[in-house]
Amino acid sequence: MGDIILRGWNWCKRFRHRRGYGVHSPSDFFFITDVIYEQRPFYAYSSLHHLRRVVAFLPHYREKVDKFLFRLVNYLQPSVLFDVGTGSGISVRYMMEARAEMDVYTFSDKFQDAVKRILSFKPSVVCTEGDALSEINGLISDGIIPDFVHIAYTADYEKVFEALVPYAKEDTCFVIGKPYQNEAKKRWWKKVIDDSRTGVTFDLYDVGIVFFDKNRVKEHRVVNFL
Repeated sequence: MGDIILRGWNWCKRFRHRRGYGVHSPSDFFFITDVIYEQRPFYAYSSLHHLRRVVAFLPHYREKVDKFLFRLVNYLQPSVLFDVGTGSGISVRYMMEARAEMDVYTFSDKFQDAVKRILSFKPSVVCTEGDALSEINGLISDGIIPDFVHIAYTADYEKVFEALVPYAKEDTCFVIGKPYQNEAKKRWWKKVIDDSRTGVTFDLYDVGIVFFDKNRVKEHRVVNFL
């Protein structure tokens, strides 16, 4: 009940930030209206919806958010995804379905058997248990650099960000999971928005989106996606 009340309060606060109202940048308006708010029933939604029940007992986003992550990957077409803090694994599965050719590296302290089952069908996914930062540094040393980063269910979100942001390029995208989870993370999210290394950012409440194109004027967009 508390979460419903909080979401209702934030929906009211974000009322004027819906459907791209007040956004004058054509590219940002397109991203909001044709990616964030896209309503078409993509081919994978139905099967993924039924799969959610298998891992519903583990940390996960609302289905609406996972569908957005599918559309985001489908729109950006990244080559390498780093998913840090796998949770239920359902978000990774949505993103994998959006681009079969993408190499996926997902990191967790420990993978539940149910998570392994829903991810193991793709040979392009590597599930790594243990110290994510150490594994990430090893991959970077081997020349494997992500162009899409999902920082999800990990307490080391700040360390992961700092480890990967030096390698961000013009077409890199970071997704920050649950930026309003607690006061400490909320303060850190504000630093990410203001960071001179980041470019245009979008705040969807459940997730934050960070781009790094320095040819764009640095702006922050609040979107009512509740």
